[in-house]
Amino acid sequence: MKWHKLMFVLPNAFTVSSIFCGFYAITLCAAPNPGPQQFYSAALAIFFAIFFDGFDGRVARLTRTQSDFGVELDSLADVISFGVAPALLVYKWALSPLGFAGLVISFAFATCGALRLARFNVMAQRKVPGSSKFFTGLPIPLAAGMLISLVIAYHHAGLSTVQAHVPIAVLVGGLSLLMVSGVRYRTFKDVRLSRRSAMVFFAVVLAGVAVATQMQPSFVLVAYFSAYLLLGLAEEVVFFKRRREEARATRSAAGSAASSSRAKDDEDEDEEEEYV
Repeated sequence: MKWHKLMFVLPNAFTVSSIFCGFYAITLCAAPNPGPQQFYSAALAIFFAIFFDGFDGRVARLTRTQSDFGVELDSLADVISFGVAPALLVYKWALSPLGFAGLVISFAFATCGALRLARFNVMAQRKVPGSSKFFTGLPIPLAAGMLISLVIAYHHAGLSTVQAHVPIAVLVGGLSLLMVSGVRYRTFKDVRLSRRSAMVFFAVVLAGVAVATQMQPSFVLVAYFSAYLLLGLAEEVVFFKRRREEARATRSAAGSAASSSRAKDDEDEDEEEEYV
């Protein structure tokens, strides 16, 4: 019995580790006059938070210890580690010279991240069709990953100060909108081991090696996160019409089911009235 209880603690331990990394990043950024080293350390802390977040759900499934408590804890952890922490980091790192506008844009990132998580939880509870193959909106860990990859790349490039304040502000605003948008991003949960998937994997690895050798290894993260970002946008443009038709069909089916349920309830009420 004690071993079974310990198994329930294991996935939550990964989630709590993610919270710690996010909290540590916040403390680094909240220090008086943080410098490039503090920003770099905060970005690494958020990167490790992404690592822990990626494993808590898998550990829960492997140990068969999924629970509603774990789901709620994971969402709260994501708000801290991938919403508040990256927003504060990017504000102190690049957006503070923009004044109030930079503050609002950073706040928008944290807010849109929280809204995206709330929508994800609602869709998961309702078991929306296709939600296992696609994320609706850019996942908040990947939005945070895009920001920290820039911080890491800047640091390894030897750039102590950020000059591109406006482009980074535009990027943060774009990431915020993508999180609450209807753009679908692949979860890759349906990927199975095959010759095709192996070829794609090796192509991705080779692309990373090419970026590392031609530019700098730190730019590999930027390339990977950017590729995932653009993949979702490209698929949305190519399959826009088909996906809208699927969405209308889903809403129509849901509406028909709801109407049938209401009609059945009305019939039951009529029958009860007759007997009364």
